Formats: sequence, structure tokens, C-alpha cells
Amino acid sequence: MELITEKTKQEIDLIRNKFPKDKSKSAIIESLLLIQHDNNGYLTEELMASLASYLNVEKIDVYEVATFYTMFNLKPVGRNTISVCTNVSCMLRQSDEILKHIEKKLNIKVGESTKDNKFYLKDEMECLAACNGAPMMQVNHINYENLTFEKIDEILD
Repeated sequence: MELITEKTKQEIDLIRNKFPKDKSKSAIIESLLLIQHDNNGYLTEELMASLASYLNVEKIDVYEVATFYTMFNLKPVGRNTISVCTNVSCMLRQSDEILKHIEKKLNIKVGESTKDNKFYLKDEMECLAACNGAPMMQVNHINYENLTFEKIDEILD
């Protein structure tokens, strides 16, 4: 049974073609994002091994990337992933209160998914590189800046 769909393989080929033929490792990050999206937001060891085989790289090369970057999930998560920045700029603008508000609104803690699997509160992020828009969060890797409790409620609703 093929773990990676033909459509995703075609997209991976487009990614791989951006790089020299002997540099398939360069396509790992973007390829993992595609595969994760196709697999309800998380990666399995079988999917990572399948990608390694498809890219003709070592399994450890794929696994190292998947375990290093916080954008990859190695366990099932809710459909919509929320990350709240808690670095200095956001912290000074009450990101800790923002996080508490989200936990209360969704009735979950950091690292948990809602019962309906609609949301996953991934974690507190050290920096999401949007200091000028603090406080901020990401939902499915889309930045939402200058947050207020009202704005958060609108986004999550």
C-alpha cells in the first residue's frame, strides 16, 4: 500500500526540482509539510520512512527534520493548530493572559486537542518572528497579530 498519494508525489517532485539532482535532502521540509497536511496534521514513522525512500535519502535525515522543527507533529492533533508566542515582546504585551484565555475558551491545556478534534493548542512558542505585532499567535501557520481577547474569540469562532 502506498502511503504517499500520487498527487502528493507530484507536488514533492516539483519541490525536488527546485534543487540540484543530488540534493534531495533540501526537499525534506516542504515535503513533510505536504505529507502532514494529507495525514490530518501529523506524521507517522511509516510516512517519514516512505518519504525517505521516495527522496532516496536516509530515514534519519527525514526523522531529524521532523523532530527538530516545531511545525511538525508526531502524534494526532486537532485540525487547527494554535501556537501562542511567549517571547519577550509578546510576554510584555500579556501573552500569558492570551494563552490562559485560549485554554479557558477551548477547555484545553497546552499540548491538548479539543474533544471534537477541531483545535490543538500546540505549545508556547519562544518566537514566531512578528515582534512588531505583539501579542501574536498562529493558527495553521497563519499569523494573527495585535491580539485582544475579542479578536481571539472572532478568530477561533
